[in-house]
Amino acid sequence: MQEALIVRRETHIPAPPAAVFALLTDPDKILRWMGTEAQIDAQPGGLYLVNVTGARCARGTFREVVPVHRLAYSFGWDDSEEVPPGSSLIEIDLLEEPDGTLLRMTHSGLPTAEQCASHADGWAHYLGRLAVVAAGRDPGPDARRGRTGRE
Repeated sequence: MQEALIVRRETHIPAPPAAVFALLTDPDKILRWMGTEAQIDAQPGGLYLVNVTGARCARGTFREVVPVHRLAYSFGWDDSEEVPPGSSLIEIDLLEEPDGTLLRMTHSGLPTAEQCASHADGWAHYLGRLAVVAAGRDPGPDARRGRTGRE
């Protein structure tokens, strides 16, 4: 796997790790910042399923769950030949800081530079919305709602 085909993001979240972890694993809380429906079973072997835009479902399986510190799950898109369900890996580490949490995310296993760029853009958008929600604010309507990823 080439280093160039890995998406890395670090985002400061103005909330403690336990609150951020809940926003990443509780289906009702996920929907405050991303998606229209979610089924999450945050345990090894459990389902990760989020209809991200109302028109595009991300699906995978949890590989590692360390409450309030780390998540790792396979990831892909229903009806995608390029990034099918479970074909890539998302790893998220939550590091406590004096004024919140440093979220470190790595998304590996993407097949092309174009897919890396697209997912990097998506992660920037949704991690920004996550930070707004964690700060107790309303992120407003999701500008990506209804997108199929095939525009």
